[in-house]
Amino acid sequence: MNQAVLIIDAQQELIDGNQVESAVFNKEQLIRNINFLIEKAWESDVPVVFVRDLDVAEGKGKGFQVHDEINVPTDTKFFDKTATNSFYGTGLLNHLRLQEVEHIVIMGCKTQHCIDSAVRTATINGFDVTLVGDAHSTTDSGFLSAEQIIKHHNETLHGHYNVEHFSIVRNAKEDLFHPSHDSYR
Repeated sequence: MNQAVLIIDAQQELIDGNQVESAVFNKEQLIRNINFLIEKAWESDVPVVFVRDLDVAEGKGKGFQVHDEINVPTDTKFFDKTATNSFYGTGLLNHLRLQEVEHIVIMGCKTQHCIDSAVRTATINGFDVTLVGDAHSTTDSGFLSAEQIIKHHNETLHGHYNVEHFSIVRNAKEDLFHPSHDSYR
């Protein structure tokens, strides 16, 4: 089964915050788990794809780049987006289909926006998804804490399906490259 790791908006300014936004919840754990899974992907010969949001740091400079504590593999594919949805206008869907990917492991920022839309769009487009429950993050909203938002999405997206394709939520230390989606079919 062909797989890919999709890391969304793991950008310096988004993770660390700026004058307007605070840093994401549990940013040290987020970075540690992303690096752990990049290493596991490399060991399992699973390609890593990064998506960057052009709204972060106005699409330029250090703030726009992938966080400097994240170990980006040299052969990484990058897509830059202008919308919340990583698949909209980026070529990501075409790239995954050309690679004959069937299973995507998703992590990054922000939970209730770009992570949620990527998980749902991926299942609609014929992929099984594993959302890494302890490798996505966000900031507090006006109503909920970041921790509540993350817990809500982990619960909501675990077992989410679109006909034949499912999203499940597993933690970074689990064997994510041996998906268990068939147990839901």
